[in-house]
Amino acid sequence: MYQWDFGAIWVYHKLLLSGLAYTVVYTIIVVAAGLAVGVAVGIGRVRAPRYIAGILRAYVEIFRCTPVLVQLIWFYYALPVLTNIEMSPTTAAALSLTLYGGAFYSEIVRAGILGVDWGQTEAGLAMGMRRDQVMSRIILPQAFRRMVPPLMSQSIMQLKNTSLLSVIAVPDLLYQAQSAAHDSYRPLELYTITAICYFIVLFPATLWSKRIENRLAKQDRNAS
Repeated sequence: MYQWDFGAIWVYHKLLLSGLAYTVVYTIIVVAAGLAVGVAVGIGRVRAPRYIAGILRAYVEIFRCTPVLVQLIWFYYALPVLTNIEMSPTTAAALSLTLYGGAFYSEIVRAGILGVDWGQTEAGLAMGMRRDQVMSRIILPQAFRRMVPPLMSQSIMQLKNTSLLSVIAVPDLLYQAQSAAHDSYRPLELYTITAICYFIVLFPATLWSKRIENRLAKQDRNAS
């Protein structure tokens, strides 16, 4: 019978905390970068000329239709061979997760923009506003309310996706737990603690996302 002993892994608590901090900071970075890419691509697919929109659609479909783990491995091993540029694990992971998240964010942004009545655009143009002004001052503020819940859900998924970074030796929470497990021969305790750490971070984020979604829905009901 396996004897559980969580006290034996206390010596690794600083290692696990550093991995957790790395995971959270890394998530913030790739979410912010992915949102920037997603907004640019989402607007581009709606407003750009057809050939540019086609290129952007190809990017979105490629990243949406291939597993993120495959993308991580490809960016780390294959891209340096093609470009002859050395790439660290953290750089490859950041680039991969940013583009992966950006593809999904862009679809959320595009759907939000298309959900705003076309008459809003026509009214803005009739008032003498430029198209970029119409987009930034009229369309996006209205679309953003519809985007918030799915954007937050996708951001939570990005945090979950960081657990795959250990495959290319990025020192996130799971990677540090694996290192400690190989050293201590206590994988069950360490992976249990790892799961608890993810839950502690993700559960409040999920509740917050649901709270914001309910608040926006209540405001929409009151407005109608």
